[in-house]
Amino acid sequence: MLAVKGCLSGRRWFVRAVGVPVAAGLLMSACGTPSAERVQKEVVVWKKLGEWSGSGNIQTESFIGLTGALRMHWRTKNEAPPGAGTFKLILQSAISGRELQETVDEMGTGEGTAYVAEDPRAFYMSVESSGVDWWVTVEEAVFGSLVERSAEPD
Repeated sequence: MLAVKGCLSGRRWFVRAVGVPVAAGLLMSACGTPSAERVQKEVVVWKKLGEWSGSGNIQTESFIGLTGALRMHWRTKNEAPPGAGTFKLILQSAISGRELQETVDEMGTGEGTAYVAEDPRAFYMSVESSGVDWWVTVEEAVFGSLVERSAEPD
């Protein structure tokens, strides 16, 4: 019994004498300064899906939104007669034809930007307008990472 006890305490000594410093060294090296090879930066790029202009009512051709994050720039001008112009921009599902969101409802001349978050799908826009000329672009947010090399330490 005494021989077995001595053997076990010898292993404990080995683990404490060698294993603890090795583990501490590995942890310290893991917590050291990170390598200065690359720095990642999250970016958003806006991809144009379509552009339309006119007067009166139209339905655009369909377009695919892969992320569902959409931005619509719009502008109205040439209101005739003054004070009577209307402009509505409605996002619709190209599959079911269902109205998803009325993104713009304006009277008179003006311009602006509307943002929409929807499930990815095929869309189209309905424009309901009278008494103004209008212009619309639809863009989609594309998300990614920009990887840059950082400056080398001196």
